[in-house]
Amino acid sequence: MLFNYTPDRGNNTLTIQREFLADHARLWDHYTRSELLEQWFAPPPMSTRTKSMDFREGGHWHYAMVEPNGTEYWGMTQYKTIHPIQELQYADAFCDEEGNINTDIPGADWTITFTDQGDRTLVQSVLTFKSLADLEQILEMGMEDGMKATYETLDQLLA
Repeated sequence: MLFNYTPDRGNNTLTIQREFLADHARLWDHYTRSELLEQWFAPPPMSTRTKSMDFREGGHWHYAMVEPNGTEYWGMTQYKTIHPIQELQYADAFCDEEGNINTDIPGADWTITFTDQGDRTLVQSVLTFKSLADLEQILEMGMEDGMKATYETLDQLLA
């Protein structure tokens, strides 16, 4: 399946394109329902646990990615714009268990689009960072390998 990972240092963006063998309505559910996100959102061998989710414009998803030894990495997604089955826009950042944003690790504004391509769907994620330094920090943290592994888990779930 197509996987494009394209940093744009001039615009402080990262574009990730990935094809999935599923229709876009089904993929939409896997991006917007906590019980499905928990099955694929973290790269193996990590798992994902939802603390709370309010999927609506102005709502949030507060979750932890959990290592097998129990170490937790908390995240907060704050939904901005939702166009059902077509597009999501949100801010995503690392935080603590109480939802306080960790300003030492860059967050990003995400725009995710779902495009039908016959029996496949193209999911495009455009991440916009506040600065080039923020983009570089995320790239150095292994975002590309993490996304590949996470999408492989989603492939298995959709099969």
